[in-house]
Amino acid sequence: MALLKIDQVHTYYGGIHALKGISVEVNQGEVVTLIGSNGAGKSTTLKAICGQVHTKQGSIIYDGKNITNIPPHITASYGIAHVPEGRRIFPKMTVKENLEMGAFGIKDKKLIEEGFERAFHYFPRLKERINQKGGTMSGGEQQMLAIARGLMSRPKILMLDEPSMGLAPILVEQIFSIVKELNQEGMTILLVEQNANQALQVAHRGYVIQTGEIILQDEASKLLTNTQVKEAYLS
Repeated sequence: MALLKIDQVHTYYGGIHALKGISVEVNQGEVVTLIGSNGAGKSTTLKAICGQVHTKQGSIIYDGKNITNIPPHITASYGIAHVPEGRRIFPKMTVKENLEMGAFGIKDKKLIEEGFERAFHYFPRLKERINQKGGTMSGGEQQMLAIARGLMSRPKILMLDEPSMGLAPILVEQIFSIVKELNQEGMTILLVEQNANQALQVAHRGYVIQTGEIILQDEASKLLTNTQVKEAYLS
């Protein structure tokens, strides 16, 4: 059974029909990627899942529960972590304070400490900068902090929106290596990414979205060799 099932979802921004009946499934333990050009509807899909964008038609089922149009603070408590495009860390807060914000719904101090240990295992550089304000760090470090903050909530599914955006190639490799490691340890991941080549190399399955519609879906390895995908996204 799918951990997350988006079924015929339609969303609008005013009079603009952003998502036109998309359907996506993410099974437990998978990395599923959603690829497409700018403005295709990738970020809107993640926002619809966590309740930031209103779903006009269709349904979103997560872990057996209908979460369609459930507010973000509730979806977060269900185990859905959304790492948004552009990082959106708290620039005037320290690394430690940003991570604590990620664990706002957790009351058990032991679990919070375990969250810090986990964050520093994946991102040792954050431990070195624990008292540094987030806004003074490099783009790569801020991306690490954004992902680590998402992990602090102990999610069942991690939704990453353009984690490689604006990063140097060596940092892109590092971020995708961590995505792979997280998944190998059991984390379910829904990955939105313009870097289709990198995304498809770490994913099990992929969906191609174009102007709010899913135009193609397949195993990631098959999409990597698909002529249509290669011409549009891998050239």
